[in-house]
Amino acid sequence: MEYLCKIKSPVGILTVSSDGEAVLGLWIEGQKYFAHTLGKNAVEQNLPIFERARTWLDCYFSGKKPDFTPPLMPKGSPFQKSIWNILCNIPYGQTASYGEIAKQYETQNRGKHTSPRAAGSAVGHNQISIIIPCHRVVGADGSLTGYAGGIDKKIQLLQLEGISVVDCAIR
Repeated sequence: MEYLCKIKSPVGILTVSSDGEAVLGLWIEGQKYFAHTLGKNAVEQNLPIFERARTWLDCYFSGKKPDFTPPLMPKGSPFQKSIWNILCNIPYGQTASYGEIAKQYETQNRGKHTSPRAAGSAVGHNQISIIIPCHRVVGADGSLTGYAGGIDKKIQLLQLEGISVVDCAIR
């Protein structure tokens, strides 16, 4: 069974999905690929996992680095999951480029090659926005490249973490 709840946030309404044990998805209303892995029979219900996600989000949106992560279980290929794990290791208040993510993947997978573009595709299909911090990924030159939730939301999230976006070009 899959469950969902809606949470108000400074970047809009968030839809969170769960199997009752872990967060399966977290989407910003209107984002690209919105709820694309959410089951058609998902039921809205208040569960402890949603309270943990809400507590994490409340801490994050108050401008603090949360000291815990709710259990996460995104649905995806082994390659995508590997990239999403790399995203989870980008420190709060810092960014990484698609090229850096691709190199990290290669290091973790004994030289198995991937391109920044392939890494970018996996980043773009991240279904647990904000908690898996795909908003921290930038172009090789520091430019603010695409974000499924919209560049305006990416800027808002980066600024919340204290990252200056004044000098970044938007592409």
